[in-house]
Amino acid sequence: MKTFRDKVVVITGGASGLGREFANVAAREGMKLVLADVQADALERAADALKAQGARVISRLCDVRKGEQVQALADAAIAEFGAVHLVFNNAGVGSGGLIWENTEADWEWVMGVNVWGVIHGVRIFTKLMLESAKSDPSFEGHIVNTASMAGLVNAPAMGVYNVSKHAVVALSETLYQDLQLVGAPIGASVLCPYFVPTGISQSHRNRPEDVRMTQGPTASQLAAQAMTDKAVSSGKVSAQDVAEMTFKAIADGDFYIYSHPGALAGVQERMEHIVAGTNPGDPYAAAPHVREGLRAKMKLG
Repeated sequence: MKTFRDKVVVITGGASGLGREFANVAAREGMKLVLADVQADALERAADALKAQGARVISRLCDVRKGEQVQALADAAIAEFGAVHLVFNNAGVGSGGLIWENTEADWEWVMGVNVWGVIHGVRIFTKLMLESAKSDPSFEGHIVNTASMAGLVNAPAMGVYNVSKHAVVALSETLYQDLQLVGAPIGASVLCPYFVPTGISQSHRNRPEDVRMTQGPTASQLAAQAMTDKAVSSGKVSAQDVAEMTFKAIADGDFYIYSHPGALAGVQERMEHIVAGTNPGDPYAAAPHVREGLRAKMKLG
C-alpha cells in the first residue's frame, strides 16, 4: 500500500497508546479515520482532538471480543466512507503471573481481546476489502495485526499474554500467505513491539464485568505487574516512534515490524534451541538480577 491520502483506516484500541499514535499519523497523511475502543471518554477525546486538526473521523464503542460489534464497526465504516483500505487490529490487554494461577476469566479476557479481536478483524475486514477490490481495479489495502515480542519468545510469568501473542503471529503469517496465494491486492504485517510506554500494563482498568477478577491477585501476578510496569514505563522507544515505523513498513510492503530489533537475539536463541531439540534456555541469563527479583517478589525462597 503506497498511498494513504483519502484512504480509509480502521483502528481498534484507537483511543490511547499505539492506536492513538496510528491515528495521529493517519490524520497527518490525509486519511479518513474510523476509531474504535471500549473506553468511551478516551475515545471521545481522541476523536475530538483529531477533528480539531481537520481530520474526518467517526468513532464507535467496540468490544473486539464480540464479533457482532466488530461487524457493526465495519458497517459504520462503509456507511460513512464507502470503503476500508487499512486496518489496525490493535486492541490488546495484558495479564501475567505463573501460568497455572491464571483463572478461567483471565484466559477468556486476554484471549478474547488479543486473539478473538484479531480473528474478528481479519475475517470481517479481509472479505470486505476483497469485495472492494472486485469493483475497483486500483484498490490497494493492508492489514496490520499488533502482536508483541512476546509472540516470538516466552518469558516466565507472562503465560496468558505469551500464548495470545504467539497466536497473533501465527494468524498473521497465515493471513499473509493466504493473501499471496490468491493474488489479493492486500498486504499484511505483524507488529511486534517490545517494551513501549503505552497503557497496556494498566489494561485492567477496562476489564469488563463478565470477566472480572473473582479473587485477589497472587504474589506472582503482583510481581509480574510490577516488572511490566517498570519495563514499560522506562522504554526509550515511544508509541509515536512505533507508529512512524509502522506506516513506513506498510508503504515498503514489510511483513515483520520490530520496535527493538536488538531483541531478536532472544528469538534467534529460541529458534536454535527448537532446531537443536535442546531444552529452552534461560531468558534472563544475561540479566540474572531480573529473575532473582521476580523470585524474591514471589517469595520463592
